[in-house]
Amino acid sequence: MTRESQILDDDQAISDLALRVGEALEQREWMLATAESCTGGWVGQAVTTVAGSSDWYERGFITYSNKSKCEMLGVQQSTLDQFGSVSPQAAQEMAIGALHRSHAQISVSITGIAGPDGGTATKPVGMVCFAWVSKDGPVQQQTHYFTGDRETIRHSAVTTALQGILDLLDNAIAVA
Repeated sequence: MTRESQILDDDQAISDLALRVGEALEQREWMLATAESCTGGWVGQAVTTVAGSSDWYERGFITYSNKSKCEMLGVQQSTLDQFGSVSPQAAQEMAIGALHRSHAQISVSITGIAGPDGGTATKPVGMVCFAWVSKDGPVQQQTHYFTGDRETIRHSAVTTALQGILDLLDNAIAVA
């Protein structure tokens, strides 16, 4: 398989996930908010490629800098000082902030190190922290250590974020 055909397959996988997210949100009559750092708005871009997404995508926050995480999402400076911007704690505060600073009923956050630089021994390139939260449930968190180049890591993060939304919605529907 050529690199070009792999990219097309990957793009189709993201499109398929985004469509499924939209269908699940419409079924529940919920809106989604996103809080993205290392993915730079890619999740928002993916969901807005779906026709009619304005019915279920409320808004996105692209908070690449620490200052924007604090100003736009209410991430505490003390969290960033103690744990760093790439941490489960920062991801949790980002997801909660996106939910509270929007009209959405569910949110996802992504913060990580996509590379090629910026990694450390304790936080290597490929480390990405996620959080998902809905209006009626606890925060769900995951940390992944993806491999590959910057584009591959970011792609993996987008896929994981979308799948996590579906998983959270499936659990919310099962509980309801």
